[in-house]
Amino acid sequence: MPHRTAAPKPDTGHGGGSVVEMLVRLNAARRAGAAVGVDGKPKPSRPHPVYRDTGETAIPSGPTWGYPDSMQALSPAPTRTAHLARPGRPAVVARTLAELTGPTRGVVELPVRLMWNAERTFDLGDPDELLWMYENVLRETTRVEDLRLLVNGRTLRRVWRLLNLPRGVRQAWESRHRGLRTA
Repeated sequence: MPHRTAAPKPDTGHGGGSVVEMLVRLNAARRAGAAVGVDGKPKPSRPHPVYRDTGETAIPSGPTWGYPDSMQALSPAPTRTAHLARPGRPAVVARTLAELTGPTRGVVELPVRLMWNAERTFDLGDPDELLWMYENVLRETTRVEDLRLLVNGRTLRRVWRLLNLPRGVRQAWESRHRGLRTA
């Protein structure tokens, strides 16, 4: 059997040695508490984020891993509860019911952004179709202008209890328009 010699190691561009050797150096440096990059070179440390209200650091102890300066840990500001029409989408609510001047009769065709079905036309004279259209518009809209053009405030108040809406949509509308709770 002929004697084999080891092939020369390819240059990996990080100062020689194999990837395994580089990882060993990287882990040793991190265990020693140094902030190092993938290349094994030390990285400049940055201060930990500081909470504005208490002045305490976000990470009270341990090595500095170099948080970017733009990441500031802040206490959450008090905000109103966002009601969601679906996960990740806040419910859109008109400021007043009087501004909702949509049609009360006739046939309405919803835009594709509000209803993706091929059958997007609704006869407002049919109570079931009216409810179905209002449910789709209130659930799917991302624009107040859609509400103004497609929903009528008086009709909405009249059919409110009959609408099958996601909890977030119903809560958003009833928190803005308290009269809908008793409609």
